[in-house]
Amino acid sequence: MSPVNPDLKSEVDQVLEAIIYLYTESRRITKELAKRADLTGPQLTVVKLLEQVGDLSLSELSDKIRAQNSTVTGIIDRMEREGLVTRERSKEDRRVVYIKLTPKGRELAREIPVEPMEIFKSALETLSGQEMKDLLRIMTKVAKRVRHIVDKEHA
Repeated sequence: MSPVNPDLKSEVDQVLEAIIYLYTESRRITKELAKRADLTGPQLTVVKLLEQVGDLSLSELSDKIRAQNSTVTGIIDRMEREGLVTRERSKEDRRVVYIKLTPKGRELAREIPVEPMEIFKSALETLSGQEMKDLLRIMTKVAKRVRHIVDKEHA
């Protein structure tokens, strides 16, 4: 890799600081809201995700929250015991189990007014159309590069 010029390094550091700020702020907000609702952070994420997108299979849910199926199974087990979600087998493919919010889970989701993704979405909506296109192009490029580096390290 070629050396980074000092001005660019400063900008790289600023971008990293912004990414770290967004990540830590997201975790802080999630933890705070989860605590108020007597949930863990991952449980809050599941409740709000199911509220927004509807029923999901275990593997779809795992994909969306970037966790292994076994981890998500543990989260769902606890949420099911608390009456927040149910498991329902697909009528088309009996191997697929969908996770659904119960009425209690839906009510809890409604009581939680906001979550980090909604805050970020609101902030992003202040960008112009061109700024949004530029940001999407750049973030996609960075994400692909990170994926490539991670895949190479785990190969």
